[in-house]
Parts: sequence; structure tokens; C-alpha cells
Amino acid sequence: MADAKQEESFKVIDRRLFNTEGEIRDEAVREERRKQETEPAPASPLGSSAPAAQKRDTAAKSSQKPESPQPADAAPSEQPKPSRGFQMLINFVAQNAAMLLGAYPDPRSGQSMVDLEAARELIDMLDALREASRGNLAHDDERLLLDVLGSLKLSYMEMTKAAAKAMQEKAKARP
Repeated sequence: MADAKQEESFKVIDRRLFNTEGEIRDEAVREERRKQETEPAPASPLGSSAPAAQKRDTAAKSSQKPESPQPADAAPSEQPKPSRGFQMLINFVAQNAAMLLGAYPDPRSGQSMVDLEAARELIDMLDALREASRGNLAHDDERLLLDVLGSLKLSYMEMTKAAAKAMQEKAKARP
């Protein structure tokens, strides 16, 4: 029984790509080449393991010979696809902001409702969403967001000017 435990052992394999000096390990390059040769090419470039393998390929190639950097527009397949969920979110927030700016009647009362502070908060939320997602959106999603923001900000400015003018007229009539 004691002899069986001594014979059982485990093997530690270093799978890190870089050594302690920060250079890519030769074993990692060889292993990546072996994987590429044995695995068939993926049918779709959007496969879940493709980005990780592509990063490893890039690291392996950069250690072998320097290449000129490729422009960001060189790979159009990396552009994100338009998201229906994101578009629905934008439309939902935009419709609520437009309703608060008086564009739509309140469903309960049937009368137009103007709440400039609440509308401004919704516009600010869309603006924050634009800033947070800058560079990560599909072209169509980004265009939709910019169009909606531009339209809402213009409507907000018009409504604030109209409200200020109405308050001035009311103040003049009061003396």
C-alpha cells in the first residue's frame, strides 16, 4: 500500500505564455502551432475561442519578427452587430423623455405632460450611456443613439426657452 502511494505522482505543466523576463516562451509558440495544425479552421470568425487564439497568435508573431501595425479598420468582422435589445432600450428611454417634454399625451389623463427636470434626467442617462459605450457599439446603434440624443436635446432647449418666456410674460402680467 505504501509503495502504491509513492508511485502515484502528479506532473506540473507550465502553460503560461510568457517567462519571468516577459518574453514569450518557445514551448508556448510550439504548442500554439501544434494546436493550429491539428484543429480545423473555424467556420465563423465570431467563434467563442477565436479571439483568445488570435491574441495568442499575435503574441507569438510579435515575438518572432516585428510587423507594421495594422489599422483598426482592417478587420470589419470585429465590428459589433446591431443589438435589438439596445435599440429597444434607447427607444424606451427616448419615448419617456419625449412624453415628459409634452410630445405625447399622458396615457392616464390624456393630456400633455411637461416635466423638464425629469426629461433632463432621462436625456442625461442617454448621454451617460453614449459615453460609457463609446467605441463598443455597432454603427447603427451609435447612429440611433446620436440621432435620438440630438432630437431630445433640441426639444429640451425649445421647451426650456418656451417655459422661460411664459414665466416672463406671467411675471409682467402680475405687477
